[in-house]
Amino acid sequence: MVNEREQGTVLDPKYDLNGLITAVASHAGTGELLMLAHMNAEALAKTIETGEAWFFSRSRGRLWKKGESSGHVLTVREMRIDCDQDALWLIVDPAGPACHTGETSCFYRKVEEGELVRI
Repeated sequence: MVNEREQGTVLDPKYDLNGLITAVASHAGTGELLMLAHMNAEALAKTIETGEAWFFSRSRGRLWKKGESSGHVLTVREMRIDCDQDALWLIVDPAGPACHTGETSCFYRKVEEGELVRI
């Protein structure tokens, strides 16, 4: 028997108790991991509809379009969902830095011996 959520063709995201699903974005050209954020159903629908990444800000408690103030939008080239549909992977063309700090990626530091070291 086929588990429809795991092997079927119907998009049926498994949101957490807060109505969110984790989403990571990587650069379509380089494969670099750019950012991690969360989507609610509305953000996912807007992303599918517009082809640009929308997320739900847990800190602001509202929907936001990546790049709405900076202009650094993420144009979605491809969207994938994991096997149990509780995480999304956006493969994107960024129009500038992905991180609000101005860094190309939000992952601009590594952990070495318990300390953060800038890459």
